[in-house]
Amino acid sequence: MDTHRSDSDSPRPGREPRLKVGAPAVTPARRSLARRLLPRAVAAATALCAIVVLVQGHAALPFERIVTIQAKMASKADFFEDPEVRRLLVRHGYRVHLTRMGSRGIATQRYDGYDIVFPSGQPAADLITSRRAAEGHPATTYRPFVSPIVLGTYREYAETLREAGIATPLPGVPAGAKPMYYSLDMRKFLGASAAGRRWDDLGTDPRGRAVGIGRHGIHNGNKVLAQTSDICQANSAGTYLGLVSYVWNHEDIPQTPAEATRFAERIRLLLNDQGMPSSEKNETYVSAEGKSISPIAVIYEHQFLAHQIATRSATGHVDAGRVLLYPSARFVSEPQLIALTPRGDALGELITRDPALQRRAMELGFRVRDAQGGSATSDALARFLTGRGIQAPVLSDDDTKAVLPRLDLLERMIETVGDCPPAAPATSSGETP
Repeated sequence: MDTHRSDSDSPRPGREPRLKVGAPAVTPARRSLARRLLPRAVAAATALCAIVVLVQGHAALPFERIVTIQAKMASKADFFEDPEVRRLLVRHGYRVHLTRMGSRGIATQRYDGYDIVFPSGQPAADLITSRRAAEGHPATTYRPFVSPIVLGTYREYAETLREAGIATPLPGVPAGAKPMYYSLDMRKFLGASAAGRRWDDLGTDPRGRAVGIGRHGIHNGNKVLAQTSDICQANSAGTYLGLVSYVWNHEDIPQTPAEATRFAERIRLLLNDQGMPSSEKNETYVSAEGKSISPIAVIYEHQFLAHQIATRSATGHVDAGRVLLYPSARFVSEPQLIALTPRGDALGELITRDPALQRRAMELGFRVRDAQGGSATSDALARFLTGRGIQAPVLSDDDTKAVLPRLDLLERMIETVGDCPPAAPATSSGETP
């Protein structure tokens, strides 16, 4: 008999006895089952999370740390915005956070907090690397691919130029197909612009009758010219200025600041009749309104090819209405990834040498550089396009290789033609973290 039971535990007269309700008893068998099942449940949940992470492309391995690269880029952001490129980079542990702006804009702003900058051509890259060297922070450059400056247009306009003796289809057109690529005689084209020729009356037939764009069911009374992005911001516009100057000044380049100003004044009207420049001409070119807004647009070759590759993949056929004009005087744009930090260096090495990333660049229309030899693998791009049922451009080695003025003189010409603020080197506070 328990002699120590308290009053609270004893039944009281006139009341029901109180019962204590607690957790159900756990038998040894149930404890053993729980011990066996709990680790399995945790393992299954962990595996499921890992599978979800891998499928969504958020990590190369479960819970692996992803390094975020801060980057300023111009049109080559097209490469890093591609979902497949993002997935491949994540597999290697990188995510790229983009700030997009024109190449010249990149060259005139600060880089604090950035791991890489990626202007679309050599002039802006030279501005950046020379500034970094002057500040005591040399930068490494990587050239993973190239993309020539071209003029995107529409078949009716290209055929009008052909009828006027200004454009010629490039060789290699398959039997029964229409040409996608034309060579543009730059001297004749600029001559038509300087003479004030308009699309409606461009060219004559043997009897002297007009055979302008109206012959193709389109009426356009605007002057014959190519439209560029903002020359104060975009590498494509600055490079096209250099091409125009080289041709219009009898394949000569300025040697002094005074000559640069004189050359620029000679061609200013040829470039400034286009009206208000847009920030990105390719967006207009591939839009439904492009033909009426900008019949000829200065773009990069990879932008046209990427459009055709995507169209072919989505519809089973190419966009036969859009074609390319290759200037007879050519200057191949060399985009340069400039690494400002060790993280930037690692990314530059990766996209230059990784086979999967190199192949994806080719699938986006770039002429990928051979990681060993350094030359652009145009043959590989041609094989890839042909394999996708897309005509490949066959360029002639006889075309004139244009030469750009030295950097300070080209900058003077850009400032003169575009009435741009000087590209004064913006000082950096030091090495980017």
